[in-house]
Amino acid sequence: MRRLEVLEPLFQVKIKCPCCENEFMSSRVRPSFKKSIKTDTDFCHYYKEEVNPDYYVVRVCPMCGFASTENAKQELNDRQRKLYYEKIGVNWVSRDYGGPRSWEEALATYKLSLICAQIIGEKDRVVAGLLHHIAWLYRYKSNKEQEQRFLKFALDAYIKVYEVEGVSVNNAKLMYLIGELHRRVDEPYAAVKWFGRVINDKSIVDAAMIRASREQWQLLREEMKAKEMELPEEMEEA
Repeated sequence: MRRLEVLEPLFQVKIKCPCCENEFMSSRVRPSFKKSIKTDTDFCHYYKEEVNPDYYVVRVCPMCGFASTENAKQELNDRQRKLYYEKIGVNWVSRDYGGPRSWEEALATYKLSLICAQIIGEKDRVVAGLLHHIAWLYRYKSNKEQEQRFLKFALDAYIKVYEVEGVSVNNAKLMYLIGELHRRVDEPYAAVKWFGRVINDKSIVDAAMIRASREQWQLLREEMKAKEMELPEEMEEA
């Protein structure tokens, strides 16, 4: 009788470095191990398994140290390479993040990717996502101070994304997220405005985000009443 093979959570993928073009292996988590047991209202996932897929989002080239995600630039131009090598590459000491990662190693990869993204002028959406993920990592460790710090950075970055991209039907999730991060960093009046935009904009047809905005708008109303805060006019009428 054949023994059934036990499927390992991690598998290896080959990555071509956008900076030095070196090919290296990086770990990913198999889809069957990505089932979350809980999701926060800003889309932070919690997993039953010991292996957290969020730990493996960033790919780090062991040769030159350039770190990025699959949503980032797949190839750097000469100017970006020069900037990277001047700021980081020249001091890089080869290390391999290709295997299993601890929380500390995951945090190190995200922060390295954030620095790389800022140096080369990566898209605002990518930078915002990295900042938000770093906040989640601190949340996993119940480090409220650092979580709040990076949530505020992420919030500023998401607002910049919204300002650059302008209003579009596809931005309902982004608008909701800006509202929710305002709520989480204790800026309720700003949060009310952003949730209200999603709820009242007739061009938005994303039912899930409209529903989520209504739920958080109502939660915010209850929180503000509990703190005996003055309610905005639109909440008074509700």
